[in-house]
Amino acid sequence: MSAALLIPALLLDAVLGEPKAIWDRYPHPAVLMGRAVDYADKRLNNGLLRRAKGNLAMTLMGLAALALGEAISMIPDNGVLEIIAAAILLAQKSLVDHVQAVATALRSSLGDGRRAVAMIVGRDTSDMDEAAVSRAAIESAAENFSDGVIAPAFWFLFGGLPGLLLYKITNTADSMIGHRTPEYEEFGWAAARFDDLLNLVPARLTAVLIALSHGRFDASDAILRDAPLHRSPNAGWPEAAMAVVLNLTLSGPRSYNGEMREFPYVFPEGRRDAGPEDILAATRVLWRAWAGFLAITVLLSLI
Repeated sequence: MSAALLIPALLLDAVLGEPKAIWDRYPHPAVLMGRAVDYADKRLNNGLLRRAKGNLAMTLMGLAALALGEAISMIPDNGVLEIIAAAILLAQKSLVDHVQAVATALRSSLGDGRRAVAMIVGRDTSDMDEAAVSRAAIESAAENFSDGVIAPAFWFLFGGLPGLLLYKITNTADSMIGHRTPEYEEFGWAAARFDDLLNLVPARLTAVLIALSHGRFDASDAILRDAPLHRSPNAGWPEAAMAVVLNLTLSGPRSYNGEMREFPYVFPEGRRDAGPEDILAATRVLWRAWAGFLAITVLLSLI
């Protein structure tokens, strides 16, 4: 049943994305989830037993997400409501729009490109050259395609609306408190570990979709070699697949809060002269992989 509902949700998100006229007037569900995480952070992330309190906060938010999903699922004739909810919590069109905006800005000037990419990545951007801006946008495209499209769709497919809401609250919490910093190392531990677990299969599925939708049946060796080198247990998979498909070296050293950090390169044999055209090529990769996932969903709905 979930596959049949996911098909129109995927299409609705792909066509409409996040209508500004609606979300300027009403808080997006992701914003509400963010407020819940922020409330827990401010109330509980202090004093002793921070890990225990973080575990409790993540458990309560997860149970609340499951309960809300179950409540909506129990509404009679709720198919349309579930489709709309799923479409709102998918992010294909908005992701592509944000990534394309970096290419457009970079064509205008390097400064505009830096400002645009700073809206979608957490690293320092002030000293980036054109290639670094382009690679950052492409890396973000690959990682967020997994986190924002394939993973939530996957959990809706196999867990219905409760599964989707559980994934989204976990992913939101991870993005806000799942950092390895003195402030969040303990309190965000559960959010980070649970997010890693929920993304384990979707991240690898994303890599397969990216590679196979481009006929790159030979990509497995490079992906299996480079993906485990990534600082994240999951983000390296879609990033490595994207690098192979575009023949582009990704990741590598970058600066956070003024501190240069030495990360290994992904697909080091690829090109390093990335530019706006490569960013646009990455968005086309996203659409082809999205189409592949849609085709799989259609097949599942027919079984």
